[in-house]
Amino acid sequence: MAVTTTFKLSLFFTLVSLSLSAVPPACSRIECPNYDLVQAGNGYEIRRYNSTVWISSDPIQDISLVEATRTGFLRLFDYIQGKNNYHQKIEMTAPVHSEVFPSDGPFCKSSFVVSFYVPKKNQANPPPAEGLHVQRCKPVYAAVRQFGGFVKDTDVGEQAAALKESIAGTKWSSAIDQGSDGHASVYSVAQYNAPFEFDNRVNEIWFLFYLSDENHSPIPGSM
Repeated sequence: MAVTTTFKLSLFFTLVSLSLSAVPPACSRIECPNYDLVQAGNGYEIRRYNSTVWISSDPIQDISLVEATRTGFLRLFDYIQGKNNYHQKIEMTAPVHSEVFPSDGPFCKSSFVVSFYVPKKNQANPPPAEGLHVQRCKPVYAAVRQFGGFVKDTDVGEQAAALKESIAGTKWSSAIDQGSDGHASVYSVAQYNAPFEFDNRVNEIWFLFYLSDENHSPIPGSM
């Protein structure tokens, strides 16, 4: 009984620690896009991402976000290893960002755009590559929910629903709904850990939106 109680307490404090982690631990080791923390709410954060440059896959058709992300990740990993028009190696960054463009039915393939953040030193002239395209994005807001473990297709919908519930009734909810009207994707999934890392994994659900008094462009896949 004591062992079970200790395990539950340990799991509880791990989950609390993860939920309060404003900056994913991976960003202390590799470069991540800069953002300003606008608000830390109950179960969510509101961030304002500065101008960013991403290298993105062409749309990938699949019924599985996990499989589409794996396909896109392999293409992008080859790209940073030098499989590009300049034969230039590029430093690994985080997160791997997967934007979801849902299908019209439960058994139809959805469309996914998988992106890497381009390091600052490469942003002026990112190497082109077949099947990939550069996205130059103006500042954009994101409602964010963090969760741990390995991303599963059965989890992401629940995490997105939990984020939507946590921001319901807040001053951000209407802005997010308005942002969705002109934005084809429902949500994005950001993954910060390498596939072989088992501990301290951090993933995020993003709802992207704009404020009516500002002129913003969406992050990868939305242009």
